[in-house]
Amino acid sequence: MAWEDIRSAGGLAVITGAASGVGLAAAHHLAREGFEILLADVAEEDLAKAADDLHTLGATVHTRRTDVSDADAVTALAETAFAIGPVAVVMNNAGVGIGSSTWEAPEVWRKTFDVNFFGVLNGVQAFVPGLIEAGRPAAVINTGSKQGITTPPGNPAYNASKAAVKVLTEQLAHELRQAGAPIDARLFVPGFTYTGMIAAVIPEKPAGAWTSEECIDYLFGRVAQGDFYILCPDNMVDEVIDARRVLWAAGDIAENRPALSRWHPDWADAFAAFEKGETGP
Repeated sequence: MAWEDIRSAGGLAVITGAASGVGLAAAHHLAREGFEILLADVAEEDLAKAADDLHTLGATVHTRRTDVSDADAVTALAETAFAIGPVAVVMNNAGVGIGSSTWEAPEVWRKTFDVNFFGVLNGVQAFVPGLIEAGRPAAVINTGSKQGITTPPGNPAYNASKAAVKVLTEQLAHELRQAGAPIDARLFVPGFTYTGMIAAVIPEKPAGAWTSEECIDYLFGRVAQGDFYILCPDNMVDEVIDARRVLWAAGDIAENRPALSRWHPDWADAFAAFEKGETGP
């Protein structure tokens, strides 16, 4: 389904995690494209401010406080959305980043998966049957992470949750294709983006980071091209480096290298040469 068909058909864009960061930037972008907007987030005061900001664009905006980890709450969000009118875009974007270790703090793992994975799954299961029944052009955009693809050390719970989002979205795209539904599934993979999650730790935007607006502009530029995997670059990493890092990660399995060999001292030189393009896959 071409993005132009979805945009031309119009309707409601539903965005979770919409009160700030890339979710809010997506709302502004889609409002400028002519979509009606339904903002969902757990932060009610931030939701109200986000809605006020969108009203300045002349957008029609609705808000609903939603905890995406609660399946019933997301079902209620979907009921609200379909009652407003035809749904054209569902962006399952809400997420959390909490420090984790493989053998500590199981509650962190559960919280991370409840929001980052089950929040997306809840969105898919609440909205997709209605989208299929409506039979209109629509898109489901799930926010993943490069940490769910190359899985760097440092936050295993976050990485695992975003890897699960990748697999879920791939399966969703296949099932929609097999069903002949006029609905696109896309995997949105931001690069280093200065969001509220990062601002809580780093008060000023690092030079290497993109803004949320840059990331969203790139996302919808690639959506318009029909891409499924949308890995955003940033001011430090371009598309070529991203591709080589993904290939190296896959090579760990194909070549039976040590786990996370990119960060293994015995493989540091080989990876550095590969990333520079001095050696082939």
